[in-house]
Amino acid sequence: MAQHFTLQEIVASLGGLVDPGSTRQQAEALQVSRMASLAHATPGAIAFFNDTKYTQSLQDTQASAVILRPEHRSLTPLPCILTDNPYAYFAKLSALMNPSRQYRNQVHASAAIGIDTDLPTELTIDAMVSIGDRVTLGQGVRIGAGCVIEDDVTIGPNTVLEPRVVIKHGTVIGSDCHLFSGAVIGNDGFGYAEEQGQWVKIPQIGRVVIGNRVDIGANTTIDRGALDDTVIEDGVKLDNLIQVAHNVRIGAHTVIAGCVGIAGSAVIGAHCKIGGAAMILGHLQIVDGVTISPGSMIMRSIQQAGTYTALMPFQKHEDWLRTAANIRHLEQYQLKLKQLEQAISNIQKHSED
Repeated sequence: MAQHFTLQEIVASLGGLVDPGSTRQQAEALQVSRMASLAHATPGAIAFFNDTKYTQSLQDTQASAVILRPEHRSLTPLPCILTDNPYAYFAKLSALMNPSRQYRNQVHASAAIGIDTDLPTELTIDAMVSIGDRVTLGQGVRIGAGCVIEDDVTIGPNTVLEPRVVIKHGTVIGSDCHLFSGAVIGNDGFGYAEEQGQWVKIPQIGRVVIGNRVDIGANTTIDRGALDDTVIEDGVKLDNLIQVAHNVRIGAHTVIAGCVGIAGSAVIGAHCKIGGAAMILGHLQIVDGVTISPGSMIMRSIQQAGTYTALMPFQKHEDWLRTAANIRHLEQYQLKLKQLEQAISNIQKHSED
């Protein structure tokens, strides 16, 4: 059953300021029961407005109330909640209106628990979970159906593993993390040495060490280090289908969108933002505060904060082939340009003489 909130109840919980506009009595009685986008909101919904390019959508919306910045108050007569960061407020309100699953403290009868693994008093282990030997689980850990946790793993308090997460041996995971279905943490890194035309596997003896409040998306993989640990620091947010190779380090509060590949031993700073399908080559260093555009190939270290893009805009295929051909011949064009500049210089000198 939907839960209803008045605007005053919302700001009492989350902060902000209610501005009823010209409909004070209506606003005081107004209740909202769901979040919605401006374009698809119906009466009883609350939406948020964060960018003036959506002004027309704001003016056309059927929402009962809107979250927006104080400087945008004049753009709508609707009752509003005023806040400096409507997008973050929307996230908090969505969590308030859509509370997460309530877990029961239980260990399912089908779970297999290894030796020397002590279970805390507050714990959920669902069906068909396999937990190895000498595993340490913090209070409030929640482990979904079909998860596999190998030997000597440590998982901090209140961390949630969705169904079918695999945690390989020796991995350390902090508190309040959320690992989504299909994530594999601590698999062997991709390390081989060539000898006489064949590949010799290099043992991967490092660990994966994950900090607190880290989210790891579905089917994302983080490889264990070859010698040193692979480290994911506090507050990192990883989307689905990301590959983090061995010995990579990701700094605190960096966010990485889906389908990114990070090659071995790359070091990414704190508070970075990496767009979807970007590729980062190995052994590079990226400083704090860098933004990388989607689809970019990063082939060298980035030593200064800023936004970086490394891709050509899409074109019709025939045009793209001509553009690529021109790029391949840039060095020849540069040489011809220098020759022409020299010829012009010689002609000018001859005229002066």
